Amino acid sequence: MQFITHASQDPWHADTGEDGPQPHPPVRAHSLLTLEQWHAVREDWPATVPAGIQLANTVDIEALAGDLPRFGLVVLHFPKWVDGRAYSQARLMRARYRFRGEVRATGDVLVDMVPLLARTGFSQAQLRADQKVDVAQRALGFFAGHYQGDVLQPKPAFARDLSQEAGPAAERARAELHAGQGI
Repeated sequence: MQFITHASQDPWHADTGEDGPQPHPPVRAHSLLTLEQWHAVREDWPATVPAGIQLANTVDIEALAGDLPRFGLVVLHFPKWVDGRAYSQARLMRARYRFRGEVRATGDVLVDMVPLLARTGFSQAQLRADQKVDVAQRALGFFAGHYQGDVLQPKPAFARDLSQEAGPAAERARAELHAGQGI
């Protein structure tokens, strides 16, 4: 997962003016549009120019299903960390609509949310200002595997060969567990 910490490292930029989002933004690569802006320019936006869209967690993804292939980035907003609707939006985009672009979490994004963000299809996160990126990166490795399926591994544990997934790391862990015990 990529963590966005500074605007300088982000190629996507919102088209805003002095009074907020421009009603009809110019066509530029890596423009990050609001839903209203997208509806205004949708018919005229060239398919060869990558566009990004910012969505509230109340937007019905099914209404945008036909447009998803035209986006290089979808930004889903968490207004509060306890509001998980953006998880469902990301999962729908990945699992049902096979969206292959980037999916970014913004808003009240905490380190504790990072493992579930990855499992539901987010590829990027912009953490809340008081959260640390190094802690978030460690959080991604807290669990070696999951019983339930997710967008990365759709099959549940009982339906897949776990011995193939475990690999050398599991062998080392088993060896270290009994090291020096004569077992």
